[in-house]
Amino acid sequence: MNEKAVVLLSGGLDSATCLAIARNRGFDCYCLSFDYGQRHSAELQAADRVVKALGAVEHRVINFGLAQFGGSALTDTSIAVPVDGVQAGIPVTYVPARNTIMLSLALAWAEVLGSRDIFVGVNAVDYSGYPDCRPEYIAAFETMANLATKAGVEGQKLHIHAPLINLSKAEIIRTGHALGVDYGLTVSCYQADELGRACAVCDSCRLRAEGFAAAGIPDPTPYRT
Repeated sequence: MNEKAVVLLSGGLDSATCLAIARNRGFDCYCLSFDYGQRHSAELQAADRVVKALGAVEHRVINFGLAQFGGSALTDTSIAVPVDGVQAGIPVTYVPARNTIMLSLALAWAEVLGSRDIFVGVNAVDYSGYPDCRPEYIAAFETMANLATKAGVEGQKLHIHAPLINLSKAEIIRTGHALGVDYGLTVSCYQADELGRACAVCDSCRLRAEGFAAAGIPDPTPYRT
């Protein structure tokens, strides 16, 4: 019997690659997606497509309402999504506490499943500067997880795997391509329309397009224009 892993799956390029890596490492994958009040549901539809294409034992979608707090262009429609290119500093698309909440819920499910492994597709190279995507954060969360859980206290060490964290976007795409990921199924755009078509100008779209160009792999992203 294979070891179980909980995989955070947004429906975007990075998380799809992360799922492919976890499966390639021999884990039975339990995918967890989130409806947290984001601007669109296209990425959740993409997550469903990715699971069906790559395979998982189970896929659950958890609802929690970060939109009631706002504070991010992704959860408050009164805040415009930046479209003028990736800038220095932490952008308004940063969602306060999002990764901490998501990883905490993944931790809860992992402990119930008897899993000691959680995979998350965070990246600290070609990314938007989010503080909860850095190696220091992942290491700190793993330490907390082993202090805060019955499994950790009883010696069943929990691991937070972030296999993409030090890869460029091009390296991520090449890795996923080699593992058979169909990136045409994924949605990365911060403001995709109801059909999942990308805007081409938000930070996520720009990083994604640059990654495909650098990888030398055709970009399958459907764009609105």
